[in-house]
Amino acid sequence: MKNTVFTGAATAIVTPLTKDGIDYEQFGRLIEWQISEGIAAIVAVGTTGEGSTLTDEEHKEAIKFCVEKAAGRVPVIAGTGSNDTAYAIELTKFSCEVGADAMLLVTPYYNKATQKGLIESFKAIADASTKPCILYNVPSRTGCNLLPESVLILAEHPNIVGIKEACGDISQVAKLCALVGDKIDVYSGNDDQIVPILSLGGSGVISVLSNIMPAATQKMCTDYISGNVEAARKAQLELLPLINSLFCEVNPIPVKAAVAAMGYCENCLRLPLTPMEPEHEEKLLALMKEQNLI
Repeated sequence: MKNTVFTGAATAIVTPLTKDGIDYEQFGRLIEWQISEGIAAIVAVGTTGEGSTLTDEEHKEAIKFCVEKAAGRVPVIAGTGSNDTAYAIELTKFSCEVGADAMLLVTPYYNKATQKGLIESFKAIADASTKPCILYNVPSRTGCNLLPESVLILAEHPNIVGIKEACGDISQVAKLCALVGDKIDVYSGNDDQIVPILSLGGSGVISVLSNIMPAATQKMCTDYISGNVEAARKAQLELLPLINSLFCEVNPIPVKAAVAAMGYCENCLRLPLTPMEPEHEEKLLALMKEQNLI
């Protein structure tokens, strides 16, 4: 039977940083606000959380902090994927030990593994996990595409319960949903495709937008799932300009600027990421004002 970690919207949460490290006071405030706004789950230290430039110690401490702060009120999904399978296993074991509810496993980046390599890597990590694992396919960032046929094989593993699909190809997502059926949950990894993927049988979204609009993102999902399709469709289309602005530069550059404008962190990123270009930020802030976010 399918082991669902969450239904609706999970926030791929930013990691508040200063020049000296992680700002845990602001991180705690952001987590509390997300929970109070009704988000379904929190993904800690994923792509949006700048996991690739945190030190090993920071990565682990941020996951542990998020688990402790959430205190069981919502599931915490730890970003433990890596292009080094052994390191992903280490992070996964640690996250299980500190109480994370599930793991998010990105496809190995840069290595450009074959489908066989992807399958074997994910199986090895899932074998080492005592918690559910959600795969993450984002070929635009990793250089490899986890194909639906491979996901179908991985769906047979008892610890692999979902996939965050951010390939951007709705035809591939349709094929995926047709193949896996109800074996695992399929989550949109793109905020501009929440309703389209829900319409194919998806279970929700792992979202960047929900960093600044958690209640609205969750409502879009629950409206669709409860049968209020028109409300969900309308929200998806109305929020497209803001969503597009959040991705006009590489994630998490824009969303970091947005969360900073709302007072939940400094607009501080780690190289090679740099702060948003002024003309892009001006447009983003104008759209945020239209939504009464700032």
